[in-house]
Amino acid sequence: MTRPQPPAWLHPQVRALPDTTAPIDPRRLDEQRRLVADNTPAEAGPGVPVHHVADVDADGVPGRLYRPAEGRLPVVVYVHGGGWVDGGLASHDPLCRLLAARSGAAVLSVDYRLAPENPWPAASDDVDRAIDWVGSAAAAEHSLDGGRLALSGDSSGGHLAAVAARRCRDRGIAVRAQALFYPVIDPTGATWGETVNPGLKAPNMRWCWDVFVPPGVDRTHPDISPALGDLRGLPPTLVVTAEHDILTPEAESYAAALAEAGVSSVAFRAQGLVHGFVRRLARFDAAAAAVDVAAGHLARHLGG
Repeated sequence: MTRPQPPAWLHPQVRALPDTTAPIDPRRLDEQRRLVADNTPAEAGPGVPVHHVADVDADGVPGRLYRPAEGRLPVVVYVHGGGWVDGGLASHDPLCRLLAARSGAAVLSVDYRLAPENPWPAASDDVDRAIDWVGSAAAAEHSLDGGRLALSGDSSGGHLAAVAARRCRDRGIAVRAQALFYPVIDPTGATWGETVNPGLKAPNMRWCWDVFVPPGVDRTHPDISPALGDLRGLPPTLVVTAEHDILTPEAESYAAALAEAGVSSVAFRAQGLVHGFVRRLARFDAAAAAVDVAAGHLARHLGG
């Protein structure tokens, strides 16, 4: 006997928001980028106080370093979302502040090059350079402990973080943990479906993939499709997803594949929520709770 399924439930904080998601207009991309940055105070709040915040040059890659305390600190390299075409230091400032405050680790937010002006592999190369900088003498001047390194990111930033974790393993760089918020994993879009809920829509996700990885590039390469690489030996991983997000099936499948490969892997799904909720700390109660879960996971593996 088939059990009746409960009706889909949207959190009241989601229902209160109009669905303003529209097809991406490449001619207005600069305007969209400005709006995302300008709207961050309303969406995410002012951000919690952090002991010290400074913009840094991570071997040519712009970054922002959040230090929650004095002394030599472990480091979380944070990679922002935005479909590889949007977002930056301003859009994720409140989130990175909270992650630093909650985890007790320094957080390095990476301002990688964006598509379509800089298609793959520019963003991944920038993340690698920032990670290398964390272990350099220049970073040591900021009292960073490059031997206690973790990675984190949301959406397309989660994709870049997942790719970086495997590349670090292959380059002999120890990563103690990764925390991924609704990461993009599969360029085929096989499980996306359609949605009428506020948040990410399949046509926009397809457009982002097409400008990030132009035609002619092999999308089965593990630097593009993280689940298709060798997952053995990757760091303990937390994957946070949202119930009403077209990326949830692929993100949770990635978490399952990691577990099957012998990696410590945990997945949490936020009920009633949509894609992008973690950055919107002033809109969704679940955002700070998700950051707390991620911070606890990172702190546990970075300690000692």
